[in-house]
Amino acid sequence: MSQMILVRHGQANTGARDEKSYDRLSELGHQQASWLGDYLSETDQHFTRVFCGSMQRHQETAASMGAKRYGAIQIDERLNEFPYFSLAQAYERQVGEPVPTTREGFAKQLEKVLAAWSRDELEDVAEPFSSFETRVLSVVEDIAAGDGPALVVTSGGLISTVLRGTLALNDEAWAQMCLAIHNTSLHHWQSFMGRQMLTQFNATPHLDTAARRTALTHL
Repeated sequence: MSQMILVRHGQANTGARDEKSYDRLSELGHQQASWLGDYLSETDQHFTRVFCGSMQRHQETAASMGAKRYGAIQIDERLNEFPYFSLAQAYERQVGEPVPTTREGFAKQLEKVLAAWSRDELEDVAEPFSSFETRVLSVVEDIAAGDGPALVVTSGGLISTVLRGTLALNDEAWAQMCLAIHNTSLHHWQSFMGRQMLTQFNATPHLDTAARRTALTHL
């Protein structure tokens, strides 16, 4: 029976205002990933396959986790995040609402941006929603079709989009999922009767101690 655990990358450069600047782990992000790797090792987790997006933050997370202990890491660009800054900039050009500069502003605007993107209302974006959704579904199907448990390092937006398909989420719930997913959290799907069943969401057992409570981050 095929299983896959999707892992969101560690905390990235939260002060960034463009895709390139965001795409690297913070010091805390490396530590989160290291703790997760220790947890997986200490609890004797077993994976026969390891996948990782091609973004720097994905590969840094996999490296800090020590994911190569499970075998060769397969880099797949289909696991990359959606281009948030491109979408937010397109939304600003068309609607006149500036790209947020605070976490609160980001949280308030995200649902509107994602809804406009999914309805194909945003022009001149780095990636249309239909292309993003197609690649997400295809990579998940390919991984699910393989044998043995798979460890998959990716981003929160991609994980939430898989959840959108699994749970038939509307745009509001989809955006809420994007915001809720913790850095280095675990999300477990298992194949059952030809379907992917969600069996674990947003787990952070490697951070569930009093000493690490402040290391739990969303952004």
